[in-house]
Amino acid sequence: MVKRIFITATNTDIGKTYTTKLLLKEFASKGFRVGVIKPIETGVVGGVYLDGSELLEAVQGLNGEFRDIKVSEIVPISYELPAAPFVASGCEKFDIKKVDMAIAKLESFCEILLIEGAGGLYVPVDKEYMMIDLIEYFRASALLVTHCSLGCINDTLLSKNALDAKGIKNLVVFNCKSGDESFAKVSEPYFLETGFEVLKVSSDMDKICDVLYNL
Repeated sequence: MVKRIFITATNTDIGKTYTTKLLLKEFASKGFRVGVIKPIETGVVGGVYLDGSELLEAVQGLNGEFRDIKVSEIVPISYELPAAPFVASGCEKFDIKKVDMAIAKLESFCEILLIEGAGGLYVPVDKEYMMIDLIEYFRASALLVTHCSLGCINDTLLSKNALDAKGIKNLVVFNCKSGDESFAKVSEPYFLETGFEVLKVSSDMDKICDVLYNL
């Protein structure tokens, strides 16, 4: 059975695509046939998939079986408006079966499928689904990417508690960017004192992949 890992975050612009590309590279270096899908991308104008194109280029460089895959197969559902999918779609019902078919095709080429979400966990997909519900639906474990700036304690705990409440196996990782030098002083002490292992996207990818594979 293909291992499914859903990459989510505490909000938009936290680093999901960046992290997903590093995961692809690290899992491939361990000998796995890797695959990726981003079920929904918004802000796709004129056929330009900003995240999807990056993901497709990354996976094609690591798994030759994806050489004939098109970006529209990596991103089966897209909208022009850069907004929550529910709004961007004009409040239409989400075509989850279309995503199921895309996943079925891509999983024939890989052993690990990375599923990149859009925005955070409570981004509305339609009237029935929030993004967190898709993790359950796809029977995936979750990688929660959080930030390192002031406020990350609150943002991280809210999202992790939501995953835990639904019984979704998950791992938290920190994507520290330039300007986040205060993290070690103002936020990291809380996580260390309360039992969080502070794994960073920039330096701990080997361990992150090992933990994810065994979730």
